[in-house]
Amino acid sequence: MAKRDYYEVLGVSRTATEIEIKKAYRKIALKYHPDRNPDNKEAEEKFKEAAEAYAVLSDSEKRRRYDQFGHAGTRGAGGFSGQGMNMEDIFSNFGDVFSEFGFESFFGGGRGPGRSRSRGGQRGSNLRIKVKLDLEEMANGTRKTVKVKKQILCDQCEGSGAKNRGAFSSCPTCGGRGVVTRITNTILGQMQTSQTCPGCHGEGNIISEKCSKCDGEGRVFGEETISIEIPAGVTDGIQLSMSGKGNAGVRGGAAGDLLITIEEKPHPHLVREGNNVIFELHLNFADAALGTELEVPTISGKAKIKVPAGTQGGKIFRLKGKGLPSLNGYGRGDELIHVNIWTPKNLSAEERKIIEQFRESPNFKPNPGKSEKSFFEKIKDYFS
Repeated sequence: MAKRDYYEVLGVSRTATEIEIKKAYRKIALKYHPDRNPDNKEAEEKFKEAAEAYAVLSDSEKRRRYDQFGHAGTRGAGGFSGQGMNMEDIFSNFGDVFSEFGFESFFGGGRGPGRSRSRGGQRGSNLRIKVKLDLEEMANGTRKTVKVKKQILCDQCEGSGAKNRGAFSSCPTCGGRGVVTRITNTILGQMQTSQTCPGCHGEGNIISEKCSKCDGEGRVFGEETISIEIPAGVTDGIQLSMSGKGNAGVRGGAAGDLLITIEEKPHPHLVREGNNVIFELHLNFADAALGTELEVPTISGKAKIKVPAGTQGGKIFRLKGKGLPSLNGYGRGDELIHVNIWTPKNLSAEERKIIEQFRESPNFKPNPGKSEKSFFEKIKDYFS
């Protein structure tokens, strides 16, 4: 089943502001929240669908890619972080959307009655790396394996930060709930709001004996080998993301994301222009006048082209489909071959004598036709 447009899911226009997007998401999330719709599979799916849409449209970079490429633009390396979201992920990442409006108490801090406590701790920070690709890798997609130095889960305490399972006690400030409630008297009556407990930072418990390896953080500095799947059609400067591959969180908190910026390696012969590539072909005068067949480099190897007799400098040949694919999978660019006539700089006496014989020949008098376009006009035609 095809995915619905994210703007349609939230019921907002494509020009909606960040505030309008948040309000729209909150309204839908409250309507289909599991606490209001127990054992309702359809409501749960709508709740997840809204969370996925909000995850993209509330992030400026993800929203830019979505506006440009549609759903294909959200399938960065490792897949979009919203796909396959479970309830714990949603409440962990977007719980603030409820709590800032005073709904956290109603929904039990984003957990709801009978639902187990979501992961506590502090979310890990995102990591940024750069991956260099050549044109062939950009055209075909590739898999890169990188070693990333970062905060990883402590293997001694398994991320809990405690010496052992018995080294925890219920937080005296919140009584283990992770939230503290405040009641305010207003002209409309009593108003109840909740906020994260300052004593345990929402975890509901405190550590009495810390892990000796991580000193209670639940994470240590280490290294992880990560395999990155890069789709065909990426461009220089585009950013891909892998959910949960950033720094590990504090005491079991969710891990941050790994943000991968693509860098294009210079090609020895080709220059990329959008999805097209350009090759500067230098012909000697004899080949241009008499015509010839020759090989030119392409992204995937070499290709033969035929140069007709009388080819002028500035002529552009096109190899259809020899460029790069679009990231969204629709269409492929071409290779444009720009002809340059090579003029020799140092002539021998014999060469000069031969050329002098043709200087006054009518065929050697420049006589461009009115239909001849300039190089810039030709380029404009190809890219328009």
